[in-house]
Amino acid sequence: MTIHSNGYQSGFGNHFATEAIAGTLPVGRNSPQRVAHGLYAEQLSGTAFTAPRSENRRSWLYRIRPAAMHGTFSLLADAPGAKPRFHNDFGDGPVTPDQLRWNPLPLPGADGNGAQVDFIDGLFTMAGNGSPAALHGIGVHLYAANRDMHDRFFHDADGELLIVPQQGRLHIETELGVLDVEPQEIAVIPRGIRFRVALPDGSARGYVCENFGALLRLPDLGPIGSNGLANPRDFLAPNAAFEDREGAFELVAKFQGHLWRADIGHSPLDVVAWHGNDAPYKYDLRRFNTIGSISFDHPDPSIFLVLTSPSDTAGVGNMDFVIFPPRWLVAQDTFRPPWFHRNVASEFMGLIHGQYDAKAEGFAPGGASLHNCMTGHGPDAATFEKASNAELSKPDVVTDTMAFMFESRAVIRPTAQAIDAAHRQRDYQTCWAGLRKHFRAPG
Repeated sequence: MTIHSNGYQSGFGNHFATEAIAGTLPVGRNSPQRVAHGLYAEQLSGTAFTAPRSENRRSWLYRIRPAAMHGTFSLLADAPGAKPRFHNDFGDGPVTPDQLRWNPLPLPGADGNGAQVDFIDGLFTMAGNGSPAALHGIGVHLYAANRDMHDRFFHDADGELLIVPQQGRLHIETELGVLDVEPQEIAVIPRGIRFRVALPDGSARGYVCENFGALLRLPDLGPIGSNGLANPRDFLAPNAAFEDREGAFELVAKFQGHLWRADIGHSPLDVVAWHGNDAPYKYDLRRFNTIGSISFDHPDPSIFLVLTSPSDTAGVGNMDFVIFPPRWLVAQDTFRPPWFHRNVASEFMGLIHGQYDAKAEGFAPGGASLHNCMTGHGPDAATFEKASNAELSKPDVVTDTMAFMFESRAVIRPTAQAIDAAHRQRDYQTCWAGLRKHFRAPG
């Protein structure tokens, strides 16, 4: 059974009120003695009760059965002798300062073995830092799936999930409603929200950032002013949509870095109405209002910031989500692509669509790169030569592309399975081997 979208509500962080059956939401109170239609009232708190009002996230749910109703959880067993692919084991040993890059994660069944893999089983952990226990840091994952989540539901108690589709649409049915998301859109599922994923196109691939720290929010605009970057009205939260279904289902939970399972005798997607501001949402990256230089020099990538998870240091992100969308480059007497650089922050980058303007080849849609703290990187040799000799009297219109970056103040530690993966490009550094020495001392 598929729950169909019941539409969306516009705005970021708004206090929404939505009901799939008229007259369900109580008036003037949150938990009346008897809820309409024989439902149960349940509060979902995404932040501490006493968090400042501007940061407080919570929603009241009016549902057919409380979330407490399910069987006993046990560790989700993998195949005998196999290690879990989706985890938060970022290791405590040495981290290479090398530049790292990967080809796209192969789709299941691509080798002809007929494997059927759903969204949860298709998650592959690439890197991360911090931990759910420490309440800071991130996990970075890829997913590749070719099967709907049949009679299976999932929630992540460790962090909110930022999902970035690269290939194939996702039909995400959550407790609070439905998100239909396509490549060049993103979805954010709050911590603890139960959901399942169907694949309208039969298969799908993309990226996930698991945020253990402060909840994602829109960045302050500072000198940019009141308009620009991602506009709040372009973020969409779902209207209430529910299913009343009984059967033998599985509830999978991620808790403190491990996957657990429990039997559940009903669909947990049974919220008939809800109000609040702790809710899933989606955003179309193509609506981003890009800011750039119209005189000289290439601005820092912070001008492309969509969402940020703040840290305990002002202006420094636990995680920043940055995109590189279509745009005009018009700066004069300037090297227009991103220049060579080393950052105190660490960067995990992916490509959703098209070609990234700082790489001529090797960085394919669905692929990824990791450049950690103070690791030098920048345009490859072909891009450098092209940009160094480009005609600057006309604008360079960058079209048909969408790249992104998960940036963190802490080193992003690659997992052992990512280092050993067959799709890692072990010759990545050779893209800079063709850079020639141009220096000539005067005289």
